[in-house]
Amino acid sequence: MRIGSVLLVIWFIIGALAAYQRNYYSGPEANCAKSGTIAVTILAGPLNYVGVNPKIASCRVPVPQPSK
Repeated sequence: MRIGSVLLVIWFIIGALAAYQRNYYSGPEANCAKSGTIAVTILAGPLNYVGVNPKIASCRVPVPQPSK
């Protein structure tokens, strides 16, 4: 269990490093798509270095419609 936790933390650190190298943390623009791209890049972890380049193009949050 302990080794799995350590590997998971290392996985996320590698993903955060990949997002940093792609300059996702810089810039004044903060929106749903940018936040989503950062999140999926961190989740992809080391896969970023073997060609995976996850991006979120847009975010659409479904708003519940009122009942008729």
